[in-house]
Amino acid sequence: MSAPIKLLVVEDHHIVRQGLIALLNTVADMQVVAEASDGKIGVDLFRRHRPDITLMDLRLPGMGGAEAVATIRAEFPEARIIVLTTFDGDEDIYRALQAGARGYLLKGMFGDELLDAIRAVHAGKTRIPPVVAERLAGRMSGHELTGREMAVLELIVRGQSNKEIGASLSITEATVKTHINSMLSKLGVTDRTQAATTAIQRGLVHLK
Repeated sequence: MSAPIKLLVVEDHHIVRQGLIALLNTVADMQVVAEASDGKIGVDLFRRHRPDITLMDLRLPGMGGAEAVATIRAEFPEARIIVLTTFDGDEDIYRALQAGARGYLLKGMFGDELLDAIRAVHAGKTRIPPVVAERLAGRMSGHELTGREMAVLELIVRGQSNKEIGASLSITEATVKTHINSMLSKLGVTDRTQAATTAIQRGLVHLK
């Protein structure tokens, strides 16, 4: 018998985390060696236990999942991490994979899908479901928003007017309009409401 796959589970919802651990510990070739409820603790536990596979939620208190993935991968390039989340916006997917995740699974999947993904990533493969790959392809073919356009978009989602955005960012109202026009074109929408809706759906901006 080969050694079981050592797992670290990083998930802030206690019931979800315990459910995952209970499932994984029933599988003969897997063993949960540590659990964490936030990204920083997850990084610390990775250093201590060096798990074969890490399951990482994206939305975590303090250090977020994508940041935790990037931190671990910078220190341990061979780390194999699967992001496990309810978020399927293309920007969320892009950030996680750009940070170095080897898999991206949605929490609504069946248990068998999770176990298959763990074994696949442990074997050196990547695992991205077709629906997620499709979202990612759309993100890759889109036009990148500039940092200032992202700032304007976030304030639009927060409900600020052009005048308020100008004051918040210390730019003129005319400059705000220029950024908005460019942003609308890149997002493929025609007005501020559509821009705000698209930003939330794609994971460009997250409502607190």
